[in-house]
Amino acid sequence: MGVENSKPQQSLVLYHGSKSGIIGAIKPNSREHCDFGRGFYMGDTERQPLTLICAYPKATLYTVRFDLEGLAMLEVPPGIDWAMLVAFSRGKLEKIRNTPLYKKYEGLLAGKDAVRGNIANDRMFYVLDRFFAGDITDTALIECLSTLQLGKQYAALTEKACSHITIVTEQVLSEADRQRIEVESTANRERGIQSANEICKQYRRDGQFFDELLAQGDSI
Repeated sequence: MGVENSKPQQSLVLYHGSKSGIIGAIKPNSREHCDFGRGFYMGDTERQPLTLICAYPKATLYTVRFDLEGLAMLEVPPGIDWAMLVAFSRGKLEKIRNTPLYKKYEGLLAGKDAVRGNIANDRMFYVLDRFFAGDITDTALIECLSTLQLGKQYAALTEKACSHITIVTEQVLSEADRQRIEVESTANRERGIQSANEICKQYRRDGQFFDELLAQGDSI
């Protein structure tokens, strides 16, 4: 299986986007159904957090330092395990709760302080939604993962992990910056969706659909 515990570089400079600015201590308080569950999310480039916040008047970009020393880290390489872990975290596996397949992904996150894996950006959201809806197979999904060149994200899932994050810089985006980023984001999303549609068309008869994978919940 592709998911593993790992020891990446021990101190990283990452980026976090906030819709209205961070108030008080950093905490793992995102909405529950994010890619890897409730946490504090950071990207390895500025682009992804900027696209998430550019529509908000008080949008703020943070540069942070994340010290991984002493944290239990889960590394999730791109592939079907990544997609299924995202499905688990977004509540898409609840219909097979208590099956071996459900417990597999529940167990991957158990006891972990942080997760490192691909970002499900706006282009990949589109592909994932099609996969969860049964429109495309796991083969098409994995091909999209390798083609769309997604960045990496880190999710600090615990108070301990969040205490290892230090804010380096804070930048409130100007209206001009927000408008520029929104235009660029829309154009990138449209190009990504066009590319993903071509890939999905090419692999529409290869692989398994999401409901077929869930049907194997008792047999892993």
